[in-house]
Amino acid sequence: MRIGPGPNPRGERILVFVPMYNCAPQIPRALQQFDVATQSLVDEILVVDNRSQDNGVAAAQQALANLRHVRTTLVRNVENYGLGGSHKVAFNYALDHGYDYVIVLHGDDQARVADLVPYLRGGAHRECDQLLGARFGQQSRLVGYSRLRTWGNHVFNGLFSLACGRWLADLGSGLNMYAMSALRDRDYLRYADDLTFNYYAILTAAAGQARLRFVPISWREEDQRSNVKMTRQALRMCGILAQFVFSRRRFLTRSFSLRAPDSYRYEPVWESASASRHERSLAGTAV
Repeated sequence: MRIGPGPNPRGERILVFVPMYNCAPQIPRALQQFDVATQSLVDEILVVDNRSQDNGVAAAQQALANLRHVRTTLVRNVENYGLGGSHKVAFNYALDHGYDYVIVLHGDDQARVADLVPYLRGGAHRECDQLLGARFGQQSRLVGYSRLRTWGNHVFNGLFSLACGRWLADLGSGLNMYAMSALRDRDYLRYADDLTFNYYAILTAAAGQARLRFVPISWREEDQRSNVKMTRQALRMCGILAQFVFSRRRFLTRSFSLRAPDSYRYEPVWESASASRHERSLAGTAV
C-alpha cells in the first residue's frame, strides 16, 4: 500500500496543520475529510493538541491511524500556548522539516478542506503568499452562524480593509494556506499567542504587500463550542487596529508575545509508521 503522495513534478512539499483544543467530538470528523484523493495531494498531516482537557488526543490518534495514504503525526504542546502559539509550533515544524506550504484546517470541523482542493489542484497556491478562506462572500456558505456575528465580521472586515488600503475579505477563518517562503524570517513569533494571532498576521502581511488571495468557503456551526467572547474580542480588535493605524512602524516591529521565541515546544504523541528515522529524531529533540 502506498504511503504519501506520488512524485510531484514541481518538487513541492505540503503540510496540513490541524490545531485542536477540547474538540474530541469534532476532531474525527475533521480528519475524516481527508479521503484517499485528498491525502494524495499532501505530504503530512500534523495535529497539534494545545493541552486539551477532554479525550481529544485519543480521538485524534484513532482517526489519524485510519489515514493510510499519507504520513500523519500527533503532538501535544508542552504548555497551553493558545491558538496562535499552536500556529507557531506548526510553522516552526514546517520550516524545520523543509515544507514549502502549510494548509491550516481547524480541528473543530467548521471548515471543509474540499473547498480548497480545486485551488490546490489548479496551482493557485503557487501564485500567492497566502490563500485564505473567506466565509462572508457571495459564493461562500454559512450554516448555523448568527446574523449578529456575521454583521460584526462584515464591519471589522471593512475597518481593517480601510486601514490597510486593500480589501480583506476575512480576518481569520479556519481554512488557510501559507507559502513558507514568505515566513522564513519567522516574524510570526512576535504575534500574540491567543485568538488574535490572525489579526496581527494579516495586518503585517497586508502592510508588507504580501500576495493575498481570498477564496469562498463553507462554514458551519453545529456542536462546536466557540472560545470567542464577542464583546471582549471586539474591544481587542479595536485596540489592535488602533495600534496599526497610529503606530504602524512600532506595530510592525515590536513583539506582542509573552513568551521567548524559542519557547514553543511540543511532545511527540503518535506518528504513522511511514515517518523516517531522521524525522522521528527531529521530533524527539523538540521537547
